[in-house]
Amino acid sequence: MKRLALLFGLGLTLDAFGAAMRWGDIRDGSLYLQADRPDTVTVRWVPAWQADANEEHLYLLDGQGTLQGERLIQASETRGSQSWPLAPGAAAYRLEIPGYSFRSYRIEHDQGTVALFAPAKVHFSAETHNGDELYFRIAPGEHAVLAGKFHGGVSALQAQRVADGEQLQLALKPYRAYWQFDQVALPVSTREQVWRLRLQGSGKAAFWLDGTANLFAQNPQQLRPLREDAGQTHLTIHEKVLGRTPDLGIALPYVLPPPASHAALDALKPTAASYYSFVDVTAKNPHFEDAFRQAYQDRFGIRQDITLLAGSQRQADLRADLQSNSGLAAWLAGTRALGGNGTHYIGFADEPNLNYSSYAQYRAIFTSMAAQVRSDPGNARAGVRIAMPASSRLVNGPFADNAADKRGIDWARRLLSESADQVDALAWHEWMIRDLLATRVYRDSVRRAAQLVGLDAQGQPRKALLLDQTNLSSGSSLSPYDQETHYTSLWWASVVINASQDGLLSMLNWFQAADEPQYPKGMLRVLGDERFQLKPVGYAQQFIQQHWLHNVLWLENDAFEVDVLAMASDEQRGLLGVNKGTRLQRVDLSGAKCPLNSGALRYFGADNRSRDAPFACQDGRVQFELPGQTLFALSWSAS
Repeated sequence: MKRLALLFGLGLTLDAFGAAMRWGDIRDGSLYLQADRPDTVTVRWVPAWQADANEEHLYLLDGQGTLQGERLIQASETRGSQSWPLAPGAAAYRLEIPGYSFRSYRIEHDQGTVALFAPAKVHFSAETHNGDELYFRIAPGEHAVLAGKFHGGVSALQAQRVADGEQLQLALKPYRAYWQFDQVALPVSTREQVWRLRLQGSGKAAFWLDGTANLFAQNPQQLRPLREDAGQTHLTIHEKVLGRTPDLGIALPYVLPPPASHAALDALKPTAASYYSFVDVTAKNPHFEDAFRQAYQDRFGIRQDITLLAGSQRQADLRADLQSNSGLAAWLAGTRALGGNGTHYIGFADEPNLNYSSYAQYRAIFTSMAAQVRSDPGNARAGVRIAMPASSRLVNGPFADNAADKRGIDWARRLLSESADQVDALAWHEWMIRDLLATRVYRDSVRRAAQLVGLDAQGQPRKALLLDQTNLSSGSSLSPYDQETHYTSLWWASVVINASQDGLLSMLNWFQAADEPQYPKGMLRVLGDERFQLKPVGYAQQFIQQHWLHNVLWLENDAFEVDVLAMASDEQRGLLGVNKGTRLQRVDLSGAKCPLNSGALRYFGADNRSRDAPFACQDGRVQFELPGQTLFALSWSAS
């Protein structure tokens, strides 16, 4: 057969190099590859949507979790290819295509190489053609569930057990809420089961397995258990201070928090906050926000915050009119009344690159409102500072048509070139970096922001850098696997570590504090009778804050699956880290003196509990074994 294999179909092209297996079009997922002879994996991509506005990354890890290949795809590379060699071995390589992806990826390797695909859950992971088939395996005694979600393409999943032909049909229905999906329990057996999966319908496909390994193959002979060997993490800590750690905060609600929420908010221990100010509300009632803003400052100790001007009902595209100017005047008066305690950044629009049709529209309101802020020196004395542009994403474009003309970094560059003296801080929001291996993008975006504003003689940004809203997904495009599980804890810890790594960031805020009916993306779950409960990410935030120190120290780290931040406060020293992979990591730290004075190692796992862990310290090296998917904190005294 000479045709290209289509979209998950298995095709063989016989040529001088032997038989090839092809996968496509993958948009979000992992492909595990285990070769029994030397092979080459080739990835090709074509544009899917707004590719020319978005950089992307591909990662290839070996069977010990070591990064063997990383490919930065520039926004201009809407089409291209990348090849990597695969060495024979018992443990599988992992080729990572992080979602949300703006390109469609087609992968080719030798048919003798075992290939298992792990799709994303709830979010669509591929685009397929009607009738495409895959196979999956259920081990004896497993209570497996087949699940899928309708994204406008594949409308049903048909599973057929190979041994006896038993069939199950799962219709995928449209739902009002993104996070709703369909599922069906598969029979439990004392024997291993192999099932054939048929995808019915063409286009975007979301399918996955729970209760068993979420792995699919193109033929049943490739359904082998996945092997991942233990990894090695080598760290070297230095006493060089790079900068300060950012204030970690949350987006707080537009109301006075009820007393029942106080204990939960205290557990999160935010030191920064994101607010909105609704100009249509404050234009009518200038003192509407005074009580809860005072409470957030005095009761909860928020000393650094950013407010975005907007209208109620999520109106983000303000105009420089009487209502907006009156609303801003009310906010400024309320800020002066706070007594000059802290720094209060103001942004004149919420994600203008997403919500305004052009840069000129945004510049008009920025110029008008900046002049209003600067007209009264009392505003600066009260701690008021101007932040811009509070864009939807920074390096990459927003989720909008013509995104290449609306990248946040480009709008910020233009505004700085025209009105740098009116700007005190660069602010942005980061969404849709859902993959644990792709969170290093946060470090890159902070570095790019610092490069844009420039550094002073001490190596610090000339304008404060504020990553004032972030979450795995924007809006309500949420998955319960993302928001309600330990995965979110791993993700948040990794984002905190990567964004803080170079000591350049002033503020990092999770969006948002508590779940709302249409946006269940909080650190707190709202129960009946005004009860509040920490979600897994809330417990992780509590663990992070318990071990958060003031300064960032230079740390060398050769691992890819383990992120670590070195910190110091006076004589205190600490490492905060996270093992994002499932494999055990053997960690070796040099640069700390043995014995570690008052040294302690704590682990935080999927049970949302912190526990003591053993470590060894001899000959100037600290060593410990770090389980998979675990946060850790190592603390000691330098005196």
